[in-house]
Amino acid sequence: MSHILLVTSSPRGSEGLSTRYAHLLATQLAAQRPGTTLTVRDLAATPLNHIGEAYVVGRSTPPDARTVAQAEAVRLAEELVAELVEADTVVIGSAMINFGPPSSLKAWFDHVVWPGVTFRYADNSVEGLLKGKKVYLVTAAGGHFSEGPLAAWDHQSGYLKHLLGFIGLTDIEHLRVEGTAHGPEATQLALASADKALQSLLKQAA
Repeated sequence: MSHILLVTSSPRGSEGLSTRYAHLLATQLAAQRPGTTLTVRDLAATPLNHIGEAYVVGRSTPPDARTVAQAEAVRLAEELVAELVEADTVVIGSAMINFGPPSSLKAWFDHVVWPGVTFRYADNSVEGLLKGKKVYLVTAAGGHFSEGPLAAWDHQSGYLKHLLGFIGLTDIEHLRVEGTAHGPEATQLALASADKALQSLLKQAA
């Protein structure tokens, strides 16, 4: 049985284009696979705390020696990691904020990039431990960052792909929604392009 994890993070919530297209992709992938279960982690509706001392110290402290705060911080990280482990398909929606991902999504990665759990150091190299999963990364930006003069300013896509690969998630498809800040006509073109890309991904997955 297939299991899909959908992680969204746009501060605009359901109005955000990254959230809209990530949700469409996840639900339509699920519809193509009878019996699929879908877990939704909406980081805008339920933001995670940014990691602090309780998490950093707690994850390397034996369970029976953790403080209440440490135990809760680690429990949350374990819950987030479990959602990732259980999924065979991961869909992530990220809206560009100041050329990078939302801080809520950064906080999610800070919880799940866990030495000895989702990656390990071995033989002077790093091995990601979450292998064999399909990832769909949906990014939205007002400008055109896939190519042209602003491509070097896209600190969102490469960073997210690096983090995903670091924990073993290297099979990544990228759907961009971009150019929506240049007026109504540009927005319609951007949405038409995103719709076409969405259908292409669904056809490939069928």
